[in-house]
Amino acid sequence: MEVPCVRAPREEGEATRQRLADADLIDDEYELTVDDGSLYIPIADPDAVPAEFEVVSRTLEERETQTTPADLLGFEPSYERLGRAALLDEDDDERAREIADAIVASDLPLETVLNKASKVKGETRVRDWELLAGANTEVVHREYGCEFLLDLAEVYFSPRLATERNRVVEQITADEHVFDMFAGVGPFVIPIAKRGAECVGVDVNPDAIDYLRENARRNGVEDRVTAICDDVRNLVAGSSRERCECDGVREVTPEYEGWADRVVMNLPHSADEFLEAAVTVAGDDCVLHYYDIQHEDDPFGPGERAIREAAEPAYDVSVETERVVRSYAPHELNVCLDVRLER
Repeated sequence: MEVPCVRAPREEGEATRQRLADADLIDDEYELTVDDGSLYIPIADPDAVPAEFEVVSRTLEERETQTTPADLLGFEPSYERLGRAALLDEDDDERAREIADAIVASDLPLETVLNKASKVKGETRVRDWELLAGANTEVVHREYGCEFLLDLAEVYFSPRLATERNRVVEQITADEHVFDMFAGVGPFVIPIAKRGAECVGVDVNPDAIDYLRENARRNGVEDRVTAICDDVRNLVAGSSRERCECDGVREVTPEYEGWADRVVMNLPHSADEFLEAAVTVAGDDCVLHYYDIQHEDDPFGPGERAIREAAEPAYDVSVETERVVRSYAPHELNVCLDVRLER
């Protein structure tokens, strides 16, 4: 059967396979094949493959020993994989349980099945989940060589943004100061710190900050990561009160005015409300990665105008990249602007 594959020189095959496995991009339903000095690796989502890899179409053999959920159900179920968890979005409870039973009975390396029970809600952007299989809602997710422990019932996390996060990470140099204004469990902070940068990650969710600290430890970058639980607008305005279950409440007075070489602003529905804080932490030459959701007729204009209003005339503002990350809703796009501020 013709399937999308990454083609890699045989001598680079294992390293390529490992990178794709870390990003959870390999399609386990097909066998890897070597032909004419190249390794062909089946891919589940060709759109998520980093641009440096060559994607081709290739006839591959199905894995004969693997029983899939579709084999047991008689139809192809829709679900998202996160670590060893399968995430469903089914309104029919009976259908959801049928799919969960098939996933657990299949040969896929999935132990937990969760069904969405609410939309993302509240300041911390978490949702309710129905646990259909497994012990709890905590999972371990691997992405581009990093490991993230997180509880889906307590923190927000989207595996769909892995390619976009890696695009930003690959721009980092070891001497940078990077400020993530909405850090979550660290999907930007951790890989950026692994490239040698010094990182500050801020989030209003104390559970996310606890997981960020744990993930920094797991990935060996705790010496380059400062995790702060607060609204970033309070933090840059002066002293802040940090909340953490393990430490209680304590006063912190960080000095981050003019500190950052790069600022990550991944809160697309309301990032514009935090631009004054972003300009405060920006150094003399700083890149903003500004995420937005706008109508397809003008996806980048509102963000650029908001940044210019906040930064000019103190900074010269230049848009370096305009990128559509994904379709968000009918006629709405999730976009990113990479913007350089020069004082």
